[in-house]
Amino acid sequence: MEAIDLLVPPMAATDLPTSAPTVEELKTRITQTVNALVAWVISCQTLTFYAFETQLVPQVLTVGRLCLQLFLQMREAQWRAAAEQSQPGCKRQGPIVRQLGTFFGKVSYARTYIYRRGGGYYPLDIELGLTGDGFSLLLTSCAARLASKVSYAQTVLLLTLFLRWSPAQSSLEELVLGLGRHTAAWFAHAPAPSGDGDVLVIQIDSKATPTATEAELEKRRGPRAANPHPGSQRHRGRAARLRRGGKKRRQKGDKAKNGKMATIVVMYTLRKSADGTLEGPLNKKVYASYAPKRHAVAIARRAANKRGFTPDSDKAIQLVTDGDNDLERYIAELFPAAEHTIDIFHVVEYLWEAGACLYREGSAELTEWVDAQKAALYDGRVAEILAELTQRLKQLAPQQSSAHDRLTSIQDYLTKRQAKMDYKRLRELDWEIGSGAVEGAVRYVIAQRFDCGGMRWIKERAEALLQLRCIEVNNDWEAFITFVHDRIQTQAQEQHKNLPLKCAEPAPLPTYGLA
Repeated sequence: MEAIDLLVPPMAATDLPTSAPTVEELKTRITQTVNALVAWVISCQTLTFYAFETQLVPQVLTVGRLCLQLFLQMREAQWRAAAEQSQPGCKRQGPIVRQLGTFFGKVSYARTYIYRRGGGYYPLDIELGLTGDGFSLLLTSCAARLASKVSYAQTVLLLTLFLRWSPAQSSLEELVLGLGRHTAAWFAHAPAPSGDGDVLVIQIDSKATPTATEAELEKRRGPRAANPHPGSQRHRGRAARLRRGGKKRRQKGDKAKNGKMATIVVMYTLRKSADGTLEGPLNKKVYASYAPKRHAVAIARRAANKRGFTPDSDKAIQLVTDGDNDLERYIAELFPAAEHTIDIFHVVEYLWEAGACLYREGSAELTEWVDAQKAALYDGRVAEILAELTQRLKQLAPQQSSAHDRLTSIQDYLTKRQAKMDYKRLRELDWEIGSGAVEGAVRYVIAQRFDCGGMRWIKERAEALLQLRCIEVNNDWEAFITFVHDRIQTQAQEQHKNLPLKCAEPAPLPTYGLA
């Protein structure tokens, strides 16, 4: 029997039934249970609706478990009848009772074990697409989808509220890691969306999330010391702090976050309308990964090809970034013919920083100067802005070395990217000049789930959850779960082996496009 890890204490092996009820027994039990349920509903003459609904839920879940048992035992009986004719004399054992964690609760059922060269397997589980973990795929899907939205602890709470039970938090994490091993294959084989527009827009940005340091991991790993105060939370905390020792005091400029960058790509298309403007966005898709930035750009190239925007198609592609040097190099390599644009709002922030070198913060002169430069920026007169900065640099006094250095750095930034700031032409074409879509994705996809107080991630473990969150945001969750189900079932049939989905160890970061 394969154990199932539950929020409530699991049933001991000695408490499990040694045999499952027959199909006829289950049909009789379901009929009796449904009749009893109807009789109970009729008898509820004085209950309030709250009391009635509260008492109804567990009874409906009980009917659901009985129906699942009937389905499983019916399929097992069908398999045994077919096996008697197709596989006479094969070595068998059982039926062996197993507990399966489902949407309706724990279900016990019996299935036959077959011996073969190289090991044995349960053919019913393979035929039904059940993994070797003791959890149904529907339950796994619901749990993992919730975990992509809220913390693992909150996922346990929500499942318990709605289903009256939940896998343990450790099992949820392992199920997420198991699904995460299929995300790379999903993104590679997922079909391209239909009804795309005429211009493909790709926006790329990065976000640092808090990552556990080696010192923090060292405290978590290894055997735990004996608890000297099992009944007192405050004394347990004191003992743990004394055992670990004090924290090193941070110096000015030290970062407690130990952030590691995740790169996020947002892709969508714009369609030309009758009046010549571009409508959209259409078919917006998100991809994010902790792998190096080149991987994200390579994924964008692969997705663009899949959507018909190949290098030899002459279709328009625009990439919008914040001017990151690495992204600029990879874009030039993988999207040589694309329009690369620097986010205008990022440039405006540099103009405010430049103005702060010249005028007092908050002054009317500062606002007036920045507004004048913004007008030139939107009008495509970047050369005038650079000339203005050159003139201002000459006017700075020798003792203003700090302002001189900052202003020089800003001028260099703008000069290097001048060709990517032709905003007047882009506005006339009705193309994008800002990166609002990817900025919003950074906040929603990454920050809201991975950058909350007290969180400390390991990149490889966060990667699985991050990619699952992207799949959920893309509205591809059901298609992805079907893909995983079919993939595991095919592998199990080919190997004649009951394959698990849960994984204790995360997969390595993806390497596509890094060779």
